[in-house]
Amino acid sequence: MFANYLSPFSWRYGSPEMRQLFSEENKFKLWRKIWVALAQAQQQAGLVSAKELEDLEKNQNNINIERILEIEKEVKHDVVAAIREFAEKAEVGGGKIHLGATSYDIVDNADALLIKDGLSLVENRIKTILRLLAEKTRQYADFPCIGYTHLQPAEPTTVGYRLAFYAQDLLIALESLRFARMMLKGKGFKGAAGTAASYQMLLAGTKLTADELEKQVMKDLGIEAVLISNQVFPRQFHFMVLNALVGVTTALAKFAGDLRILQSPLFGEWSEPFGKKQVGSSAMPFKKNPINAENICSLARYVAALPIIASGNASLSYLERTLDDSANKRLFIPEAFLATDQILITAEKIISGLVINEKKISYNLAQYAPFAATELILVAAVKNGADRQKTHEVLREISMRAWAVIQEGKSNPMATSLTENSHLKKYLTKQKISTLLDVQKYVGTAPERALKLVEIINKLS
Repeated sequence: MFANYLSPFSWRYGSPEMRQLFSEENKFKLWRKIWVALAQAQQQAGLVSAKELEDLEKNQNNINIERILEIEKEVKHDVVAAIREFAEKAEVGGGKIHLGATSYDIVDNADALLIKDGLSLVENRIKTILRLLAEKTRQYADFPCIGYTHLQPAEPTTVGYRLAFYAQDLLIALESLRFARMMLKGKGFKGAAGTAASYQMLLAGTKLTADELEKQVMKDLGIEAVLISNQVFPRQFHFMVLNALVGVTTALAKFAGDLRILQSPLFGEWSEPFGKKQVGSSAMPFKKNPINAENICSLARYVAALPIIASGNASLSYLERTLDDSANKRLFIPEAFLATDQILITAEKIISGLVINEKKISYNLAQYAPFAATELILVAAVKNGADRQKTHEVLREISMRAWAVIQEGKSNPMATSLTENSHLKKYLTKQKISTLLDVQKYVGTAPERALKLVEIINKLS
């Protein structure tokens, strides 16, 4: 087996549950399920006998995939090969398999069912991660830290509020995912051009119409049929689902990217869990690389590139259908789900063991908080009669001198520079400036809003 190419998705990325869902075995089982459901409805119309149906039902799960592949080598058609293998097993009812149907009456309905199940697996993982984020957000809702804009120290925020941002992104993605799942429909049973002409002719003189047969079978399968199709169901569905998955992976890539920054020693505020025997580098034994966060970013970039393929399928499948979508959708549908699944698995691992270095966070806040205080001092001085532009320039010069000192590895001298500045003394007392320099509580309503998001997450069904 190792002499041939193996996809990383077949063993490295994704859960056993997701790999099983998109397995060849599960695909053929779904095809059999659809053929049997179709025969059950046709039996009520008198087109399939009770014995034929019984034979099909009895052999529904009696599948030989090796035989299907053997037949496919000869007939060059995977659905025909699966029909013939089923007919070999069901010798009584085999002659009625696929009656009135075209291949994509089977394939697209099966794909829709697979995608719905895949979306459910993804949703469950998202909710697990949201609960983890909610707990850490609650824990650190009012723990102050320096905020960074342009990767430079800015105003303070809180650790919990920063975590709440990632949680909110994931909530938005969850809503999109649920919308995609709600909107997704199967093709139904409409034949080679989507007109249902073959079913109408087949059912002429029976007690079922083509629409009634379709509704009955789709009800048994547990999915609605789209009203209008051609040979296939709208490829817009694939595009919609992939974009929903991209929303999930993007939210987690933002978290992972920020974690990679915060884990770098010069920040040193957060880090992903690191095993006792884990190796960071083959050359540098001291390394503790954020490999799990990097894995998320890498796979998220891959998933983000897939919707362009689905977009092409939706727009470039000409007239009632061309076959140029068939090969690529065999790749991007399962791989998008498996990559997303792996990202969620890795994110859960990181968040559950996330290391928050409170001492380094407080150190960074103390080192850079005086810069954030300049805005408060500016406003307070102007309110007491100072010229805004002149005061802004004074504060800018003090800040630049302080920044140069920090660059030399020394402590921030801004507090003394501000309290002793002759211009500022005209408008603010030394005590007032010192009070304004204490920006640990200058986080606005961030803690309260972070906790409100926690409440929303805790109410998720």
